[in-house]
Amino acid sequence: MKYLHLIRYKNLLLIALMQLIFRFGFLKYQNVYLYLSNTEYLLLVLATVMIAAAGYIINDIMDQETDQVNKPDRVVIGKGVSEAMGYNLYFLLNVSAVGIGFYLSNVIMKPTFGGIFIIIVTILYMYATTLKQMLLLGNLAVALVLSFSILIIGVYDLLPLTFDSNRVQMGVIFSLFLDYAIFAFVLNLLREIVKDMEDVEGDKNQEMNTLPIAIGIKATGKIVFGLGLIASLVLLWYINTYLMANQLYYATLYGLLFVVSPMLFFVVKMWTATTKKEFHFLSLLLKWIIFFGILSSAVITFNLMHHA
Repeated sequence: MKYLHLIRYKNLLLIALMQLIFRFGFLKYQNVYLYLSNTEYLLLVLATVMIAAAGYIINDIMDQETDQVNKPDRVVIGKGVSEAMGYNLYFLLNVSAVGIGFYLSNVIMKPTFGGIFIIIVTILYMYATTLKQMLLLGNLAVALVLSFSILIIGVYDLLPLTFDSNRVQMGVIFSLFLDYAIFAFVLNLLREIVKDMEDVEGDKNQEMNTLPIAIGIKATGKIVFGLGLIASLVLLWYINTYLMANQLYYATLYGLLFVVSPMLFFVVKMWTATTKKEFHFLSLLLKWIIFFGILSSAVITFNLMHHA
């Protein structure tokens, strides 16, 4: 169980589930050919999850002193799992994931694409060792990696089968992936900032330069409130423009109930939040909003089939 906690198995399950929803709840119902077989796609999901797991491990290794202050009851490295074992797992997961990445890149006849996996591994290592100590850079890096776990589906499943004859149709699907990636990026960026607000005590001890340390928790809260409000309004506009206007009423109702409503609740709570417990709750809320947002792709597919 300690190893499962070390790799944040719940977060990994969410990442895997999101990628599976895109493939089997959305892409499979579009009138397009997909390049990867189901087994190859599951390997892509496995590689993504392995890299994320390795990222959590290296982060815990580098964060041991901070975690003793921020979350002493949830420390794994140095207690349940030795630092040496942590490093071994980190290397094993990354080497396996990069190996799978290069194999899949050869499957789609784009061997250089394997470099994508090395880049993601490098970003996560840099985040754990240096970026998270710099103002906003760490937050941006983590948000970017999550959004890329969405875009990578299009890169491996759609791009190899994109030709002049179907470029417009593929472009529409790619743009939808981009919309979801931007949605995941913005909300995960907000979540990372909220987590910094939650962890401000330990981060101060380690002389980090996170946003709450640089400008204070109160000012950071107002910035997150403002960004959250803008994100909520953009979501409302998006639902009205692309779902309501196309008479996708199930998807519209789903979006309003499971994405916009909790987002507005987040914004309201953010205005008054001051305690570690409140920030933890808001961080968790954003995680679920991201998940339900991704799940909307399957709801849209269902609605389109019903509508037709």
